[in-house]
Amino acid sequence: MTENEPLSPAPEFSRVVSIARLGAEAAEHVITAGEGERAALAGRFGILAIERLAATVRLMRIAGGVRLEAALEAEVVQECVVMLEPFTSTVSDSFALVYRRRVEVGEGTTIDVDVDEDEPLLGDEIDIGEAVAQQLSLALDPYPRSRAAQSRMTEAAEAMKPAAPPPEGEVTQRPFAELAKLLKK
Repeated sequence: MTENEPLSPAPEFSRVVSIARLGAEAAEHVITAGEGERAALAGRFGILAIERLAATVRLMRIAGGVRLEAALEAEVVQECVVMLEPFTSTVSDSFALVYRRRVEVGEGTTIDVDVDEDEPLLGDEIDIGEAVAQQLSLALDPYPRSRAAQSRMTEAAEAMKPAAPPPEGEVTQRPFAELAKLLKK
């Protein structure tokens, strides 16, 4: 490994935005993944394809950092875990992240483990494309089922439900009761 070699591969969907001039007003960015970027992301996430990926990202300055709010829309092709056939579904998700510069934790400093950790803010740039890509990976169904599979599973569950009990006072046939009568003779 050389000094200038990156520790991790470059993000497939990188949209680096400078926050150096970010003022009090929020800055809005609309980003869309190209064909090659979508194919690379599909490989990274282990799905068959990403047909469409777009997001609207808002960046705003907050005390001690930057808040990112985004809404993403994607059309993905996954393999159904029941039918083992490809199917297309739409993923819509909204999320927010807070970027802050790292604060050294010294003796006497307490950390609240119940609060989500902020994203590290290194320099004056945020890769909003990578933030969207990571959120898409979290929003994907880990056990995707096509509508046909869901329908079949619902039908099977309905077929397995026990029959409703007879109305009160109604006599029902009981095969083992009849057998017991025969054995008593």
